[in-house]
Amino acid sequence: MDPLLTVIAVGHGQSIRRALQHGKTFMLNFKDILSQALKEHWSTGHFNFSELDQARAIVEACAELRCPAILGTSEGERTHVGLTQAVAIRDAFRKDFNIPIFLNADHTKSVEAAKAAINAGYDSIHIDLSALSFEENVAGTKEIAIYAHGKDSEISVEGELGYLRGESKIQKEKIEVRSEDYTHPDQAKIFVERTGVDRLAIVVGNIHGISLDEPNLDIERIRAIRGCMPEEVALVLHAGSGIPDAQIKAAIEAGIANIHINTDIRVAYMSGLRRSLEEHADEVVIYKLDTGAIESLKAVLKGKLLLFNSVNRI
Repeated sequence: MDPLLTVIAVGHGQSIRRALQHGKTFMLNFKDILSQALKEHWSTGHFNFSELDQARAIVEACAELRCPAILGTSEGERTHVGLTQAVAIRDAFRKDFNIPIFLNADHTKSVEAAKAAINAGYDSIHIDLSALSFEENVAGTKEIAIYAHGKDSEISVEGELGYLRGESKIQKEKIEVRSEDYTHPDQAKIFVERTGVDRLAIVVGNIHGISLDEPNLDIERIRAIRGCMPEEVALVLHAGSGIPDAQIKAAIEAGIANIHINTDIRVAYMSGLRRSLEEHADEVVIYKLDTGAIESLKAVLKGKLLLFNSVNRI
């Protein structure tokens, strides 16, 4: 039986199409959702996980607020969870939750690791060769775009241009973003044309982790880069933790369609877990201790989804 296209109403009079086949519902791909987000001035949220209960909290929060769920695993998180296990987690949640769920290989630092994630069944690859020279970055990113799209045209490939400082933690020292770190619009245009990526991660004053100083995003630079991009290429803001709400909203209005959050949710999870341990020092049943951590995590997740204006989009 051929798939039947149906239209499911979402917030603000918009819609996301679904294909119905043999009684099962399948969402359109990640690229389509990013395109809709750009047109409607909202952003998808990308949230990393390293434990099953964290992944469940992300999916539950998105399901309760009716928005797409983008699960991410860094190289370290993939080593901990397992490539095939992460894919199995995504597949299990897709059966249980009637929302679009995608799995992204976040900050993948080599062509070999990116290909491994593609072969394992990831929906999306972030190939991050930004520490290399421009030409090396172009060559490796292009190789992955060709490889991924050759496997499945719906796999979304993200490249990165600019140097993103920091790491996913609460910073104890001031981190200076230098002028040479920033993504330049003209170079971004050339990078996208030569690599064939679907998404571009940019550096516009963002810093990994929660900085001692308040980040100061260059909103006009975002707008300039967006103006150089083909309509089908989405802009991604990594290191969204710790950025003031007003700047996040301005970044979305300027053209950001996907925002990565990791440190904020790690801090929320650990704060809730520590509180549970203090309140129930004699408890040895781990899932009972996890309850406080999950509640704390979901509260932060829902706050971010509301901030991104991604609620009631499906």
